[in-house]
Amino acid sequence: MKRTYIAEALEGKNIDKEILVKGWVRTRRDSKGGFSFIELNDGSCFNNLQIIVDADLDNYQDEVIKLFPGSSIAVKGTLIKSQGGGQSVEVKADEVKVYGFCDPDEYAVGKQRVSFERLRELAHIRVRTNTFGAVTRVRNKLAKATHDFFQERGFYYINTPIITANDCEGAGEMFRVTTLDHNAIPRNEGNVDYSLDFFGKESFLTVSGQLAVECFACGLSNAYTFGPTFRAENSNTSRHLAEFWMIEPEMAFADLADDADLAEEYIKYLITTVLNECAKDMNFFNKHIDKTILQTLAHVNESEFVRLSYTDAIDILSKSGQKFEYETVWGNDLQTEHERFLTEEEFKKPVIVTDYPRDIKAFYMKQNDDGKTVAAMDVLVPKIGEIIGGSQREDDLQKLDSRIKEQGMDLEPYWWYRDLRKFGNVPHAGFGLGFERMVQFVTGMENIRDVIPFPRTPRSADF
Repeated sequence: MKRTYIAEALEGKNIDKEILVKGWVRTRRDSKGGFSFIELNDGSCFNNLQIIVDADLDNYQDEVIKLFPGSSIAVKGTLIKSQGGGQSVEVKADEVKVYGFCDPDEYAVGKQRVSFERLRELAHIRVRTNTFGAVTRVRNKLAKATHDFFQERGFYYINTPIITANDCEGAGEMFRVTTLDHNAIPRNEGNVDYSLDFFGKESFLTVSGQLAVECFACGLSNAYTFGPTFRAENSNTSRHLAEFWMIEPEMAFADLADDADLAEEYIKYLITTVLNECAKDMNFFNKHIDKTILQTLAHVNESEFVRLSYTDAIDILSKSGQKFEYETVWGNDLQTEHERFLTEEEFKKPVIVTDYPRDIKAFYMKQNDDGKTVAAMDVLVPKIGEIIGGSQREDDLQKLDSRIKEQGMDLEPYWWYRDLRKFGNVPHAGFGLGFERMVQFVTGMENIRDVIPFPRTPRSADF
């Protein structure tokens, strides 16, 4: 018999028909009337399916009453209308097959209350809890919605390199990739001789796919990448990961205003999709994680994002009378506390801040005519702060070269990137959205380590 997923069974379309369901036991309680109630979940939806198992079943005494949370079973039986409250349908079991038992003394996630911190140490099984099952389903929906959004708008999906010789951000916080023998590292005049390494030069895990996506946008008009990126930043905050996923679209013949329009449209598309298609999971988050999350998301969707310059933002912050930990001085980058003040106190809606000082932004951002700022933008949302960073890209080769040199980098590794400014140069723009930040935003989860399946952080790569 073909398996029926619990999400489909709960729709109630097969009432009084025999079905086969499979999953993991969430609870089992025994009745004095000679039968047991099993709550079964297979991950296809938030809700469990109730199974009624009569004590007359052949394996009831030997196996069914030994089923504890975490046990895996298959149940063949009749889907019937539920006689009790809490569910509309249930299955009267004719057969229960046990795939695997679970020791309740060792199975930590079967206990009622387990902290998120403890669950991070159990990342291989935490998805079986309500919270992390819901996070995973929402994350999955956001990923699909991302592809839908860009595909519907004529963007091509590009797989950009994970291994690179270039530092896109110029920050130097990169993981080195090498096959050199650590016990016999070759040296030339005291320096590591990377010419003998696998790629013949120093290579790293990428911090961004942006530069590569620009190449394809400058030939296909619109392109995007959605892939893993890496930062060797020794940070243990609730906002940072060493490995995370980025969505980076790039548009040819576009300026900063086009970039901001796309970013606002994209965020609203993701929110609309999750609210419409993940209702039960989102209700769970609203009830147990953040009691204002549904209200916040609805408000963001209904709002026109405020757009103001960095200079105006600094002026607002300076005159606010608010006491900040970090100074609000022109030339300093905005901190999360500043971003949240703008979105939660000053405007009470998302804000797109533009035209940042050139000295605090990356080399590839287009310099404005004032000589002090660049055509950059950050999209700020309540509770998170910055969720998207983007810019119009510098299309003047001389200015690009000057910025690369200013940041202490060599021109040679960027020869191919510089070529884009020589051969059919066009204005173009794009942005990057940290996928985990978006999952945090829509679920209300406080720690970024709880919205990625297996978090990579300093001194943590167990799974």
